[in-house]
Amino acid sequence: MSTPSESAHDRSEPGLNAIVGERRQLTNLAYRLLGSLAEAEDAVQETYARWYAMSGQQQEAIASPGAWLTTVASRICLDVLGSARARRERYVGAWIPEPLPDRTEWISGRAGGRAEAADPADRITLDESVNMAFLVVLESMTPAERVAFILHDVFRYPFAEVAEIVGRTPAACRQLASSARRRIRATRAPAAGQAGLVRQFKEAWEARDIEALVGLLDPDAAMVADGGGLVGTVLRPVEGSRRIAEYLIHIAEKAPGLTLLERTVNGRPGLVAQHTGVTMTVAAFDLAGDRITRIWAVRNPEKLQAWTGSRQI
Repeated sequence: MSTPSESAHDRSEPGLNAIVGERRQLTNLAYRLLGSLAEAEDAVQETYARWYAMSGQQQEAIASPGAWLTTVASRICLDVLGSARARRERYVGAWIPEPLPDRTEWISGRAGGRAEAADPADRITLDESVNMAFLVVLESMTPAERVAFILHDVFRYPFAEVAEIVGRTPAACRQLASSARRRIRATRAPAAGQAGLVRQFKEAWEARDIEALVGLLDPDAAMVADGGGLVGTVLRPVEGSRRIAEYLIHIAEKAPGLTLLERTVNGRPGLVAQHTGVTMTVAAFDLAGDRITRIWAVRNPEKLQAWTGSRQI
């Protein structure tokens, strides 16, 4: 995990290479803050636009360009988060964070079909702070909680600097991060055995074995789908192991050419559903013991650009 001491605080020369070199750090930060790679890219682009809008003299007066860029990007993200709630209230159905493929799959073209797609998505460090369960919990936080928590707990910024970015006192930011930390603890469970369980789930779904699916799902499991109003999908969570299993079998029967691929989704084992070679759904999973408790199925094509053009391997 990158830290401010490695990039954001030790740069004193506003040279082009140093400035451009911050893009990785900024993209990592903005994705975690916003849960959307597209919005993260826009935030980073706006950050650089503000830098280059300054005169050379103004740039040279900034002691640490990296710290300046991080501060500006964080404030832009804070503003985006403030308006995102209203936008997501108008969103059709559930809003799920944008799923990301494994870095090696992205670079090799396995996920997106084009090796040149590596920038900037390959720059997202896939650790526990980008697994889907973590990002979903972040969505329930206030913008200030989210920014304070990500900056301090994930990127290790001291509260004094977080306070300058968020516009609160250091003590208030400490409270915000503490509140966020309590919410996030439930997502820290280890993912041991997830790959095997996801594979069993895939095989049961392919075999249309409803009882096997029910056995792999927690009785109180829930499946949430995100179509964004652009493709057909359920608008409310499907709850209960049997109802989920029945719904999945129904999907398999309606799409006989469906192909399921095991892929890394936000750093954890997941599934990609393709129809006639085109990626239609990316699914992330959460576990409790030896059962699947949550399935997040992203179908909104605007959130699948990292996966579009996939071909069966």
